Amino acid sequence: MPTPIPAFASLATSESVTEGHPDKLCDQVSDAVLDAHLAQDPFARVACETVAAGNAIWVHGEITSRATVDHEALVRAVVREIGYTDAAYGLDADTCAVTVGLRRQSPEIGAAVDGDAGDHGDLGAGDQGVMFGYATDETDALMPLPIHLAHGLARRLTAVRKDGTLAYLRPDGKAQVTVGYDAAGRPAAVTAVVVSAQHHPGVPLERIREDLEREVVRAVVPAALMGPWTALHLNPSGSFEVGGPTGDTGLTGRKIIVDTYGGAARHGGGAFSGKDATKVDRSGAYAARQAARHVVAQGLARRAEVSVAYAIGVARPVMVSVETFGTAAPGWDDARIAALVDEQLDLRPAAIIERLGLRRPIYRQTAAYGHFGRTDIALPWEA
Repeated sequence: MPTPIPAFASLATSESVTEGHPDKLCDQVSDAVLDAHLAQDPFARVACETVAAGNAIWVHGEITSRATVDHEALVRAVVREIGYTDAAYGLDADTCAVTVGLRRQSPEIGAAVDGDAGDHGDLGAGDQGVMFGYATDETDALMPLPIHLAHGLARRLTAVRKDGTLAYLRPDGKAQVTVGYDAAGRPAAVTAVVVSAQHHPGVPLERIREDLEREVVRAVVPAALMGPWTALHLNPSGSFEVGGPTGDTGLTGRKIIVDTYGGAARHGGGAFSGKDATKVDRSGAYAARQAARHVVAQGLARRAEVSVAYAIGVARPVMVSVETFGTAAPGWDDARIAALVDEQLDLRPAAIIERLGLRRPIYRQTAAYGHFGRTDIALPWEA
């Protein structure tokens, strides 16, 4: 009989995907385009969207830039680095069709961003919307444990493919982790792990499952959190030979929960990839994460969600709010912490861009395995 799952006060589940997942492939192409323009023109305005289906990739969007970029060659280089180098995979960097349809940014949007007459000509927000930042002390990275572990599994899937440990794996893959929390809101155990890995034809399913448990799950999930109650679902659908854009059309910005906090915090709906930092979907979310990190790191709360809202063309946020979910330190409350955030962190787009150095080509590295809590790369909003 299966071992009964211990009783927990709550459960939380998050997923991540590998860099070869079709949506993440598109995010990486879009951010590679952004980086290529910023490398030559730090003031480039970029809004790049990518679609991948079968052996074809389409790159569209609005770019105003002084840079000269061979977009087709760039797309092929990204696809090649991810690992789609064989026609048998359905997508091949050397033979895929690449269509580029980029045009200049709308002059009305450009004018709104370039000058906020009500704020002394400061850089205005590139769009309206609300952005959320989150932090929790349940991991050293100040990230929720489910998404932290899911990203670790996805990175490990890619690592064992590329280093030859599991050479039969192909680029596409997904991971998911469920964590049980105790009455104090602390992670107590991992109750379920799901890993789906694309693979070459002819590899026995039992071998795949044994290898994934040994080389991926046990290498990432702490043994202290696993037990007989931990359900392992490894390639649960059986064969996973057809993947990538051949199995599922990819699109930039379709993994926004993977990019952020795995569902532990709210999301305003705006994607990050392919957008320069004048788009507050990106810069505002990075600043909100920085603020939430400070709140938790300074011991003002165990958990903090910072929300910031903007109006297009207006520099100063129309709202700054903080939710600490009842975890605020003695003598502090949400309103007082929000006032401190608003006072101490300048949340105007130009100030965020300057403080975090966001006119640099640093974005493609964020386009897989999350934008926050990274331990493998240095990111300014995580400092």
